[in-house]
Amino acid sequence: MNFDAKQIRFDERGLVPAVVQDARTREVLTLAYMNAESLKLTQESRETWFWSRSRSELWHKGATSGNTQRVTEIRQDCDSDALVVLVEPVGPACHTGPRSCFYRDIEGAEIDLSLTNQTTDLGSVLDELYELIETRQRERPKGSYTTYLFEQGLDKILKKVSEESSEVIIAAKNGDHDALTKESADLLYHLIVLLVERKVRLQDIRDELVRRRSKGSADQS
Repeated sequence: MNFDAKQIRFDERGLVPAVVQDARTREVLTLAYMNAESLKLTQESRETWFWSRSRSELWHKGATSGNTQRVTEIRQDCDSDALVVLVEPVGPACHTGPRSCFYRDIEGAEIDLSLTNQTTDLGSVLDELYELIETRQRERPKGSYTTYLFEQGLDKILKKVSEESSEVIIAAKNGDHDALTKESADLLYHLIVLLVERKVRLQDIRDELVRRRSKGSADQS
């Protein structure tokens, strides 16, 4: 993880506040504190570790609940005295059960978090689809088409990607807008199944596209 912890200005107690955000949606999940040791453990394990001010001890998020947070990036603010930790959460962040610790408004009324994170941009939809397909691969619910693909194996998945690619080409050749839209959605779905099967993350593809963009799009021209 490319982050220099020596730059951080810890307070008089040796702590720095860490705002934990969902790397995909940027939803704020919790506010915790890190000391030098928990920050080091976070960097090494790529999972969040914090310092409990109430218990005066280190704690690894999800160690007992299983609700871990895979760290994708750590940022520091302009004064180097606060952190933002971007994570891929597994389960809720709050020990009381909600996805985010910030589930109440200023008057104490509970907020329906299912309504605060409804995203419709393509990137978010693909991220959600990837997570769903990962869950299908792990849990293999009966009657699921995705389960069927995983159980049939790589050759079946590759065959479907090939078939859907052909359908996209045919729809484009025919100038059929609706068919091209639907067939493209089918292709994206089967492609993500393939990515999950081969353990390629969408973030890996994003990183490659960003790398190409940073080189002036020379690789794509």
